[in-house]
Amino acid sequence: MKESVDDIEILIELAVEENDDSVYEEVKDSINTLEKELDDFKIKTLLDGEYDGGNAILSLNAGTGGLDAQDWTQMLLRMYIRWAEDRDFKVKLLDIISDPEAGIKTATISVEGSNAYGYLKGEKGVHRLVRISPYNSSGKRQTSFASVDVVPELDDSIEVDINSSDLKIDTYRASGAGGQHVNTTDSAVRITHIPTGIVVQCQNERSQHLNRERAMRMLMAKLIELKESEHKEKIEDLQGKYSQITWGSQIRSYVFQPYKLVKDSRTNAESGNVDAVMDGEIDLFINEFLKMNKSISK
Repeated sequence: MKESVDDIEILIELAVEENDDSVYEEVKDSINTLEKELDDFKIKTLLDGEYDGGNAILSLNAGTGGLDAQDWTQMLLRMYIRWAEDRDFKVKLLDIISDPEAGIKTATISVEGSNAYGYLKGEKGVHRLVRISPYNSSGKRQTSFASVDVVPELDDSIEVDINSSDLKIDTYRASGAGGQHVNTTDSAVRITHIPTGIVVQCQNERSQHLNRERAMRMLMAKLIELKESEHKEKIEDLQGKYSQITWGSQIRSYVFQPYKLVKDSRTNAESGNVDAVMDGEIDLFINEFLKMNKSISK
């Protein structure tokens, strides 16, 4: 970046000496490119958490709002997939429960790429939609909710001591896309951590063994995050039913009607380009959260 600054300064000096304003657009474009590189670099320096550099597991659940909430959950899933693909991150569907009428009830994806968890960790919370409902014949505005949970994807080197007697493991028949094995064997796995009530599930790996392994890593990540947030010394110290995302923890509103606006309630960052946001352009909200989070931690 220092070299880029030097190159731009030389170009400006030459233009001034020769009274040549034809390079104005080139200088302007170079400065804009440099500013973007600098902003990206600044954001990366904020990603200094223990798991920020790794992959993320993102789960979405439909909340209050019936079919609208399920449709909203599917829209959010598409938004995050588009965001990840724009960054050349790899997205893998781990679990999904669709509704035959509309949308999805729940879905879990892994996002693999440098700093994926660091960028996405601030998306955890309740997302609110306001729009004219396509499922309401009277054409009234409908408010719907969906929750997003984000945990780091742990690698094999991280061991977490979990008492096996605290686990309830169920297998069931997978549904949805996934290959010929789907709907032929009980390959899907659901694991419940009894003391906390945390439930994870995976159905899109090719065997029950792989689904169980993936689900266990998801559970370990959730328990580690919960242990740290509760300031507990051990996993065994976690007791009681935990709701990691409550409906009081709304982080962002997406208003489609009567006006268009996406606004983050934590940072006050906002965008009137709702269509772009739903196409994955959420860096504004991600970056502002990271800046706010760093200033609070200081």
